[in-house]
Amino acid sequence: MTTKTVNIPNISCGHCVHTIQNEVSDLKGIKSVVVDEATKMVRIEWDQPQTWENIAALLEEINYPAEA
Repeated sequence: MTTKTVNIPNISCGHCVHTIQNEVSDLKGIKSVVVDEATKMVRIEWDQPQTWENIAALLEEINYPAEA
């Protein structure tokens, strides 16, 4: 399993948290999505065949890009 924690500056409310959790959780291989609205940090755990590149692309697509 792979874990990555990223900053997503666009998080501003509970709706943002809900959207990120739902959209990312729908990807195959995702084990956990924890979003902290206060710190704007997101921790994602996944197994193969999922990749960070796919997850990052989805976050970009739903207008919550991860900060590099």
